[in-house]
Amino acid sequence: MALDAKKFLPSSLPPSGQVRIALIGDVVGKPGMNIVCNAIRWMKQHLKANLVIINAENAADGTGLRQKEYKRLIDAGAGAITLGDHIYRKREIIETLNRESNIVKPANFPDSAAGKTHCIVHTDLGHPVAVISVLGRVFMRPVDCPFHASLREVEKIPDAIKLRVVDFHAEATSDKQTLGRLLDGRVTAVLGTHTHVTTADEQIFPGGTAFQCDVGMTGPYESILGREVLPVTQATMTFEPITFDVAQKDVRLAATWFDADPTTGKCSQIGRIQWPLELIQQWNSEEADFRNRLPL
Repeated sequence: MALDAKKFLPSSLPPSGQVRIALIGDVVGKPGMNIVCNAIRWMKQHLKANLVIINAENAADGTGLRQKEYKRLIDAGAGAITLGDHIYRKREIIETLNRESNIVKPANFPDSAAGKTHCIVHTDLGHPVAVISVLGRVFMRPVDCPFHASLREVEKIPDAIKLRVVDFHAEATSDKQTLGRLLDGRVTAVLGTHTHVTTADEQIFPGGTAFQCDVGMTGPYESILGREVLPVTQATMTFEPITFDVAQKDVRLAATWFDADPTTGKCSQIGRIQWPLELIQQWNSEEADFRNRLPL
């Protein structure tokens, strides 16, 4: 039975003169990569996204990012890439981080760490967008204060660039809410990543900043945070060293979108989507059928 695509799409288009930006949550392994690379064009066509940002820190076999996954995401239409605590798990990404202008490291990493602390990319309408990533400190590696680092980074962005997106890769919801409130009116959106669990608290703060504690996971949902269930439960119960392979079933894409005025940076709407792989396959099939019916 065909899925009702309308149930997976926002009920309204971006207001006139505004842009729609989407952030895709943590992409996990090959299942996550495959759905993302097939879905970005549909996000632009059906979701009406003018820019797609991706958190890709788990894209390479479930941990880290390699040059080949980076290139595949960019070729598929991603406008910017953010990462997180697994940023350097694949050493080859260091060259990419130093060379490319559309991928960032957490801004509260040491100055000597590879990568840029923010990047400027453009929507398909030509509007500049600043993208910042910061890492939390609860249950994370020791890093500089994400709150002070965020304020420093925002100050670096030219005043003319009003669209500013912050990916806060962190565990604690309290920290995420605190950063959202701290940056309210200073950035366009503060969206959380890392936990792989979508939160239902998407909102727009009084200063016009869109906020959500966690966008969620893009990958296999018949899993424990993207990993096969049995090895995780076995390791939990026995303490035996067991490899946690990336799961394969029930693949979904999780993303959060928001509409904003490029002249003020203020948000007017925010929403979340969760697209099953079957929806992407259905759109691909419908497109193929349409092309087959065209006259030669």
